[in-house]
Amino acid sequence: MLDPRVEVVTDSVGEATRVVCDRGKARIGRESHGRHPRQRRRQRHPGFVSPGSRVRSRLTSRRAPRRDLRALHDLYYQPDGCWFGDCMPLCKDGVFYLFHQRDTRKPGPFGEPFGWALARTTDFVSYDDLGEVLERGGDDDQDQFIFAGSVFEADRTFYAMYTGYNRDFKARGKASQVLMVATSPDLTTWTKTGQELVVPQPGYDPDDWRDPFVLWDDDTQRYVMILGARKVDGEKILTGRTVSFSSTDLRAWTFEGDFWAPGLYSMHEMPDLFRMGDYWYLLTTEYSDKSKTVYRMSRSLDGPWVAPADDAFDGRAYYAARSAAHGDQRYLFGWVPTKEDCDERRSWQWGGTLVVHEIMQRDDGSLGVVPPAGVVAAFSDPVTLPHALMTLQTSDSLAECVLAEESGEVFAFETTVRFTAGTRAFSLRLYEDKATGDGYEYRFSIPENRVSFDRRPNYPWYRYDNKGLERPITLTPERDYTITVIVDNSIATLYVDGVALNARAYDRPGRTIALDVIDGALEISRAEIRKGLRQTS
Repeated sequence: MLDPRVEVVTDSVGEATRVVCDRGKARIGRESHGRHPRQRRRQRHPGFVSPGSRVRSRLTSRRAPRRDLRALHDLYYQPDGCWFGDCMPLCKDGVFYLFHQRDTRKPGPFGEPFGWALARTTDFVSYDDLGEVLERGGDDDQDQFIFAGSVFEADRTFYAMYTGYNRDFKARGKASQVLMVATSPDLTTWTKTGQELVVPQPGYDPDDWRDPFVLWDDDTQRYVMILGARKVDGEKILTGRTVSFSSTDLRAWTFEGDFWAPGLYSMHEMPDLFRMGDYWYLLTTEYSDKSKTVYRMSRSLDGPWVAPADDAFDGRAYYAARSAAHGDQRYLFGWVPTKEDCDERRSWQWGGTLVVHEIMQRDDGSLGVVPPAGVVAAFSDPVTLPHALMTLQTSDSLAECVLAEESGEVFAFETTVRFTAGTRAFSLRLYEDKATGDGYEYRFSIPENRVSFDRRPNYPWYRYDNKGLERPITLTPERDYTITVIVDNSIATLYVDGVALNARAYDRPGRTIALDVIDGALEISRAEIRKGLRQTS
């Protein structure tokens, strides 16, 4: 006999939706009559296999932790057998050429030397893998490793300005990092010139001198090259800076000194420089504060460089981002790191999986990001969740609703919500076990003006090292907000109001998606899910 509080309907995909309304909360369930197939060719990638969960509690006893999963990704790009490192993107004739490092992790990060590999894409979903195209040197060469740099075109020739790194040279009293050059007629066949472009300048650390980026400045009719560096200043640590050189012929370079030296970071990595509208934007990645990519803006290439209120694009789990444009659309290419042994309590590692954001410019000149159209289009058609339309309301507790009981592990979920004045927080919950409530959440803490990612419940404390998995965000009551989350197995990517936050979810105790509100009211006016990817020929 049906519970009198339950209404059962059948939607267009033959799934029954059950709505249970209770005092102080609303619950929505979904009974699936068949799993939605993953229709796209899978890319399987080896990763770490953990010895198993060390957490012993009722929260994890109902379902075995998913630590035996390898680093599989259906949507986001990670080459077979290795981890995606720093990316040097270039767009040519509508095709994005993504030069990048591949780390085999034998025996760990930076174990085996690497060169630059190349993958091509037009939609950030399907990739043409060309393997390593700019090969590393021998163990006695300056470019034993080919660290990051940039690729650009000049006079019908393509140039790769890269960092030659030899891990043995420091012990020999030689500079371990030197900028070098290679050329190509077609972006796939490269010839090293053997030229050492610019050596570390006096007063700068010869072992932190890397990641050159080159652009042509129309105003001065010269090339500008910026790179990350450190000043040698006794025992001081926070001496990182971006320095610049100029050239008219790409052969002779003049040192112009510090380009941006804020005294905030120990080192600047992966600098990027571009113009959008009336503003110039300077990007850098740091690893001594929040370990993420930050930016500054200026109306002049000569500065001054101003920090917006939110000076980042993503959180700790998005690193070394560089940009490339196709027409008026500019995209950001960064990698989501893995955690040691796929253990959510352990440290982040160098290298991981490529995730691409599309950059958008706000009216005040600050930047935000949204999901690329090609990524969204890769998913199956959306299924509306009509019985998710409701208002959750509570004065001194939590009210919740289950939006989908079987999300799968590759999906795009989108909802439109608004909250009332005085509301303390609301959360979007993923991969939740329906019986225990064990899962993950993106929590919007309204008075604190931030969104964060964590396990829910974080018991026994702590189950997830989420340091850096938060973003500043200012939300206004009585305004509609569209929240999008894209999930590809262990990677969850949140987008809301130009703010993004990537995270890793390895254990994945369930498949439920839920929303909740704490001390206030949350109106849900739209909710839809796209399960799995479209089939490609």
